[in-house]
Amino acid sequence: MSDYDYDLFVIGAGSGGVRAARIAATHGAKVAIAEEYRYGGTCVIRGCVPKKLFVNSAKFSEEFSHAHAYGWDLNGTPTFDFARLVANKDREIARLEKIYRTNLDKAGVELFDSRAVVEGPNQVRLLASDTVITAKYILIAVGATPNVDATIEGGEHIITSNEAFHMENLPESIVVVGGGYIAVEFAGIFAGMGAKTTLVYRGEEILRGFDDDIRKTLHEDMVRKGIDVVTQDNIASIAPQAAGNYLVTTKAGRELSVDKVMMAIGRRPNTAGLGLETAGVEMDASGAIKVSPDSQSSVPSIYAVGDVTGRANLTPVAIREGHAFADTVFGGNPWHVNHDLIPTAVFSQPEIGTAGFTQAEAEARFDNLDIYTASFRGMKTILCGTDDKVMMKLIVDADTDKILGVHILGPEAGELIQMIGVTLQMGATKADYDRTIAVHPTAAEELVTMKVPTQKIRK
Repeated sequence: MSDYDYDLFVIGAGSGGVRAARIAATHGAKVAIAEEYRYGGTCVIRGCVPKKLFVNSAKFSEEFSHAHAYGWDLNGTPTFDFARLVANKDREIARLEKIYRTNLDKAGVELFDSRAVVEGPNQVRLLASDTVITAKYILIAVGATPNVDATIEGGEHIITSNEAFHMENLPESIVVVGGGYIAVEFAGIFAGMGAKTTLVYRGEEILRGFDDDIRKTLHEDMVRKGIDVVTQDNIASIAPQAAGNYLVTTKAGRELSVDKVMMAIGRRPNTAGLGLETAGVEMDASGAIKVSPDSQSSVPSIYAVGDVTGRANLTPVAIREGHAFADTVFGGNPWHVNHDLIPTAVFSQPEIGTAGFTQAEAEARFDNLDIYTASFRGMKTILCGTDDKVMMKLIVDADTDKILGVHILGPEAGELIQMIGVTLQMGATKADYDRTIAVHPTAAEELVTMKVPTQKIRK
């Protein structure tokens, strides 16, 4: 008989926690999981999935504007029903949450709809029933939560991405604060749906950490699509007005009258009030749990995966970390996630796909580089008379010919970068790309037809 109620107790039923629970159960472990809100976590409930649905919706306005050039005439002016979109989104989220619950149940995992807190290396308390449960291992998979700047006067009027998915009406005007991927994605969403949109970011250029050429080109395209992008500024105050909207004043003295203010300035690990300190779990200044490569915390019986560790805040990474943990601890198959060369997408408009090193990162690590870039009008928009650009960039180690990074801005960049990521994991060289026959006519063919470097960097 075990000395514990469970072999594994998981706190948080997001993508990482659910994967870990299911895999551990298939390895024969007795597993339970607790979730205080809804099963599916940030990605399914208030992140990737609803966001992509909103992005899909926002893209239709541009599709409608391009239709005439391709011979189509729309009968009347297209209208947009935001409430219908929200209702349809909610129905899809409910369907996905049910699947998460069903899969856990089929795997033999016991589900608790309750907030759980840690009370020791092997103890958790379910707050809904005030019950103490013991487990040989505890896995923390509680994700992250939006940051809000508490210094802003009138900050109680701010919404975050959490609330943006549940608004009753589409605002006619909105200020989005931030310059990361969530901010630029929502700026594109609101603008595409017809809202007058202003993006305010305190930094010099949006999307810090991404390749500089991609950042600059996206900024230009966002402005071209009607978004007012304000950099090197931040909001100072938000004051309600008689008309029911808000007067936003920035630190540089700008005044904006808008219906909504959304803050997207990053996310912080959701560890507050979780009791980790009482168990001796070490965290960094942001509240992220410090873990080893195999996701073990400073307390041997407590592990953590996903955004709560601050390693790479991406759903597929959390899933891989959860799977690796379960295989290692319960499956007799130790392995850990390689956090290098992670392909990722930003569902901005236009879309971004990126894998590997940025040019700045590569220059800091390698002596000799060849940079290949291509910028052109996509075939889809040629008939429409727009100036939308597709941009592609390859970063190559000139000494080994190995491709170090690929960056794409344009339609379906996220779909492209998934397969590009495979080639980088395999160690593809520029010669491998050169030997690959192009698929014509596509934008992606540029990746295998760029022959002459646009820039040579030698140290």
